[in-house]
Amino acid sequence: MRITTGRYKGRDILAPIGIRPTKNIVRKAIFDILGDVSGISFLELFAGSGAVGFEAISRGAIGLILVESNHSCQLAIKKSIELLKASSCVLYPLEVERAIAQLYKSQEKFDIIFLDPPYYQDLAKKTLQTLEACDILSPDGLIILQHFKKENLPDDLGVLSLFRQSKYGDTLLSFYRKRVI
Repeated sequence: MRITTGRYKGRDILAPIGIRPTKNIVRKAIFDILGDVSGISFLELFAGSGAVGFEAISRGAIGLILVESNHSCQLAIKKSIELLKASSCVLYPLEVERAIAQLYKSQEKFDIIFLDPPYYQDLAKKTLQTLEACDILSPDGLIILQHFKKENLPDDLGVLSLFRQSKYGDTLLSFYRKRVI
């Protein structure tokens, strides 16, 4: 896999066997929708290869945390961080729920939280519920959830509100933000 834009444009990142990496068209769409990500903090849950997060760093995000529990994915992410010399990238080798709890406990906040959980395991809604309960989203931040198009997610969950969806084949991107109360 290659980074498509920014200071790491054209550089390779490793994609472990057996994962479903975010397709280039979907990665491009995410960043076309987001626009300029310079200076933002970025969290990628269920990171896999870390492709979306590495794209964010390449485009100017100031901090990246990648959360991944699979050992072969962790090794690939570590190697990609090393190859890119991306010192602002941190890998949390944990289950997603544990990582969110740790980040919440340390009072971390993120401008963008991207998650692409494995399909057909009901992890999208469960993780969204965990993110609502453990507020690690900055006040003006966004949660971008990549999921299977037939997976039903709530329009509202606590303070989180769905405000946009974009479909790419079998993939749906759902965008959440905090509702103004």
